[in-house]
Amino acid sequence: MDKFLSCDWGTSTFRLRLIDAESLKILAGERNDTGIAKTFKSWQEQGADTETRQAFYYSVITTAVQKISKQLHLDLGGIPIIASGMISSSIGMMELLYKEVPAAIDGADLIIKRLLIPAGDKELIIISGIKTNDDIIRGEETKVIGCASFFNDDSNERLIIFPGTHPKHVIIQNNKITRFKTYMTGEFFDLFTRHSILAASVEKNADFDKASFKAGVENSLTGNLLQTAFGIRTNDILKKIPKESNYHYLSGLLIGTELKGLQNYKYPVYLCGSTDLVPYYKLACEVLEISVVAEIDADEALLSGQKQVYGFAS
Repeated sequence: MDKFLSCDWGTSTFRLRLIDAESLKILAGERNDTGIAKTFKSWQEQGADTETRQAFYYSVITTAVQKISKQLHLDLGGIPIIASGMISSSIGMMELLYKEVPAAIDGADLIIKRLLIPAGDKELIIISGIKTNDDIIRGEETKVIGCASFFNDDSNERLIIFPGTHPKHVIIQNNKITRFKTYMTGEFFDLFTRHSILAASVEKNADFDKASFKAGVENSLTGNLLQTAFGIRTNDILKKIPKESNYHYLSGLLIGTELKGLQNYKYPVYLCGSTDLVPYYKLACEVLEISVVAEIDADEALLSGQKQVYGFAS
């Protein structure tokens, strides 16, 4: 495999990129808001015919492939597509069962579906998620596989934190994913800043107000979130803190609430996320004295993981 098409299909976003398989360099890409939720709704509006479901979803992929092909003036026929994320969910192209933990971090025992569509024109590899008794993941399991190269070859426990709308804390032991927890940090932040009484008391600022963020993290340790969050409105009404500072204070308050249970965690911690989120988590970990041994780019982890899984699907 010289090249592959990496499909990262989330609830609200669709992303397809042409990847050089050896270097994992991104050669071209297409990103849009045709996420799984939007695609599922469109499919339902057109009659929700189960016999045409795969073809309907595949048409979204095909449109993106054609755009990349046009960008590069290159025929992409025969190049495999490796897809992870919500494509294998109940509202996705086809629902695949979750692999129960423990799950090997080399991807050998993940549930994978290999399709040839349409009419054998292109190979599509769909990667499913993993589950515990009370939690689920779709997408991060592939990134864990891509993170494996950062680990020493030992059986010690370690933790990977995946910042995002729904951050994941994934525990690795004996080279297997053994358990994980999902938090609603990013979604709560969105709800607070857009749909709550606090929306009028915060204002987004591109500059990272570290002092206000740190104050939020510190207050998460001693205060009750439901009470300290209202303090953001008080700070605004009484003109104690500018709206822009309130924005970062709230971020620190929520991320601190997510992370404070790790203060006494004694094993290695890794951060795997995008460049815009990792600095927030890194600073929060510093405030909470959580030792981070490495920062891993989520994109690189995803591509590396997809390439690794392809070897088990072929």
